[in-house]
Amino acid sequence: MSKLVAPHGGGKLKPLLLHGDELKAEREKAKGLTQIKMGSRETSDLIMLGIGAFTPLEGFMGYEDWKGVCENMTLSTGVFWPIPITLSTTKGQADSLSIGEEIALIDEETAELMGTMKITEKYSIDKEYECKQVFRTNDIEHPGVQKVMSQEEVNLAGTVKVLNELHYPEEFGAKYMRPEQTRAVFQEKGWSSVAALQLRNPMHRAHEHLAKIAIEICDGLLIHQLVGKLKEGDIPADVRVRAIDRLVEGYFVKDTCIQGVYPMEMRYAGPREALLHAVFRQNYGCSYLLIGRDHAGVGNYYGPYDAQRIFDEIPADALLIKPLKIDMTFYCLKCDGMASTKTCPHDVNDRVNLSGTMLRKMLSEDQPLPDHFSRPEVAEVLKEYYAALDQKVEIKLHKHALGQK
Repeated sequence: MSKLVAPHGGGKLKPLLLHGDELKAEREKAKGLTQIKMGSRETSDLIMLGIGAFTPLEGFMGYEDWKGVCENMTLSTGVFWPIPITLSTTKGQADSLSIGEEIALIDEETAELMGTMKITEKYSIDKEYECKQVFRTNDIEHPGVQKVMSQEEVNLAGTVKVLNELHYPEEFGAKYMRPEQTRAVFQEKGWSSVAALQLRNPMHRAHEHLAKIAIEICDGLLIHQLVGKLKEGDIPADVRVRAIDRLVEGYFVKDTCIQGVYPMEMRYAGPREALLHAVFRQNYGCSYLLIGRDHAGVGNYYGPYDAQRIFDEIPADALLIKPLKIDMTFYCLKCDGMASTKTCPHDVNDRVNLSGTMLRKMLSEDQPLPDHFSRPEVAEVLKEYYAALDQKVEIKLHKHALGQK
């Protein structure tokens, strides 16, 4: 009997990914179906549905689910869910489709067949309303708002069968783990209390401090990196994975943590996205989710601790997974160690702190990083990446000057 926290919304994982003969037959059937192209966010959501990370969802949401999620973060069944998972298409395409018809879902970037769906509903939404509810803004400069506002006119709902995980299993190997796999690893290690650390940036001393707090109070830690699409300027997934490998190898006790990756695309929805991160980490078998400063935020759209406060605003029984709320962490020169605003009494000038945006700027301009911000092994990986990036830019500029492509 597993001692891990149960999957969300019913206690049983619902992976929708087909295998073997069933997969082969569905692929063959899909050849005769009308094709619907999906954007990168829809494709990544479909893969999350496929691996069971979005349990208990069985497909893209209908109107009542969309409305309930926007209004009060519940599906029509009453199950808690914080962000709409929807699929859109043009009005012309929607008009040509019938309720009950099966369609083939195609990733527009790779042209690969991703899955099939049986249409149960066609409906339109108020996109600005969704943005205000989910992102707390309809500012088109917000990257998540941009995605929603650029959706097509009609949403299609229905149950899906997932046929493809794109390049993720091959590119990331053993680090690409589906929820049933992380649960198996946790059980094999004898972990019953597991914390998840959400990452979309390289792991620095502040992240390391958070991770080690979690290890002190839990059986183990899942360092869980998002490897789906990010915004322009973010550091690529393979670079981040390599940097974290170096950090874990040099600074963590063996068998206290594992690094995994997951294929979702960032929405930058701040508090609501923190809740979504909690939902699917529960499906992965985690009991706690570390919530630090500005979790899943972007720009100045959210307060630094809004993502912590929102967990106090939802019903107590909405989730089995719980937040580990950690204050802002930094290296204090006077304390001579890592600290937070709760433990350090010293002036802000004594604190070594740097945002991800500032870090990327300093590395891209080959500026030295402040002492104690990042382990040298991590900084080395990042410097190598930016040096290679600069070299590519120089080659491109040189070719352009010579009139070459």
